[in-house]
Amino acid sequence: MGKKITINPVTRLEGHGKIDIFLNDNGDVEDAYFQVTELRGFEKFCIGRPAEEMPRIVPNICGVCPTPHNMASTKALDHIYGVAPTPTAKLVRKLQYNANYIEDHYIHFFFLGGPDFVVGPDANPAERNILGVINKVGLDIAKKVIDVRKRTRDIIRLIASKPAHPEGGLPGGVPRGIKEEERKPIIETANLCVEFAQFALQLFKDAVLGNKTYLDLILGEPYNLKTYYMAIVDEYNKQNYYEGMIRVIDPNGKEVAFFHPRDYIDYIGEWIEPWTYIRLTYLRKLGWKGLIEGDDTSLYRVGPLARFNVADGMATPLAQKEYEYMASVVGKPAHHTLAYHWARLIEALQAAEDMQKIANDPLLTSKDIRNMNFQFTGKGIGCVEACRGVLIHDYETDDRGLISKVNLIVATQHNAAPISLSVKKAAQAFIKGGEVKEGMLNMAEMAFRAYDPCLGCATHTLPGKMPLVINIHDYTGNVIKTISRGA
Repeated sequence: MGKKITINPVTRLEGHGKIDIFLNDNGDVEDAYFQVTELRGFEKFCIGRPAEEMPRIVPNICGVCPTPHNMASTKALDHIYGVAPTPTAKLVRKLQYNANYIEDHYIHFFFLGGPDFVVGPDANPAERNILGVINKVGLDIAKKVIDVRKRTRDIIRLIASKPAHPEGGLPGGVPRGIKEEERKPIIETANLCVEFAQFALQLFKDAVLGNKTYLDLILGEPYNLKTYYMAIVDEYNKQNYYEGMIRVIDPNGKEVAFFHPRDYIDYIGEWIEPWTYIRLTYLRKLGWKGLIEGDDTSLYRVGPLARFNVADGMATPLAQKEYEYMASVVGKPAHHTLAYHWARLIEALQAAEDMQKIANDPLLTSKDIRNMNFQFTGKGIGCVEACRGVLIHDYETDDRGLISKVNLIVATQHNAAPISLSVKKAAQAFIKGGEVKEGMLNMAEMAFRAYDPCLGCATHTLPGKMPLVINIHDYTGNVIKTISRGA
């Protein structure tokens, strides 16, 4: 009879999840599932709230990635009120968004994903963390990471009152503009971020790409998953995090869809499985084909690697050079899951370069920060590229402007099925003959960690309720009674 191995909880991510790995009689991996064991009910308890409150409510979904929710919600409000933000308001929003990209990507690289490479995938777990990274790279570099994150979060605070749960977000604009005397520190922060982004990329090249073992791991079959890819691009098919059209390519790099985010329902299907509280997604026109990879799959991925594959390049010059170098190493489309880490650092550079441009734009300090020529529509869809991938907020209101329907499709939902496949593939590669070591289990965890999943964001269930199971144990640990409420 086979055996089940459970990693619970999985580590170095936002949220609560576990991995179940099933071994056959020979001790090899038969199957594996990445399961999310929490539920957030935002799609239900937002019902009845005034629409204009949504940009203040939804950032509380997650303290790690609140700005994307704030921004997608604000753009949905623009749609509901039938109004476009002023040029200055758009610059302020993009400034906030770039700041978020920088500080969020460095959380992942240095705190969450980085320890696997900088310290080592099979290092002592007591050292495989941010403290281990600091020990390797030095205290001065750690201070720079903290300084960059503090400065970028100060920009978010300046615009939206607080970085953890920003409160900015008005239809047609922003609640507060940038004063001329505030421009100088913003420019200084932007310059510092460009410099640090280049440093972080060089660190990655030296510590990861310069290590043959790590490079082989990135390019190896255990972390290779062939799927479709989805991302937002600008009018030149370059990466854009704030706005654009959604482009989808197949596993061979051919464009198969190009649509406005407001038409997402025609292209994105949602699927429910009993083993997770995440609604899985697939390409609607291909139909649900299950958890399979390859040319016959209907699964797609989003996030840094997807943006790398879908876009024809970066929108800023320094980032473009790094993009070209990455493409020369991993190819395009790249199916290497661990390459998410590399693409993430290139994006932090583009965000910093764009911040430099915005910080020096004369329009940034204009007082024209709100367009109030409202034409109420009662329906709004807002879409941005969150750090983890395409984020969609879809709202409907009644004739009083109260929310009557909410649908959130977040990046980790798009990636949930591929994450399970990635975990299974890595587990099958490293766990053989029943031999299970901690380092092997971490190698399986690395397969999900590359996606930087945000489970608090992703756990929404249909139709808004969850099963409740209570197990009562005796003092020896045996279950003596189970009380449950059906789904």
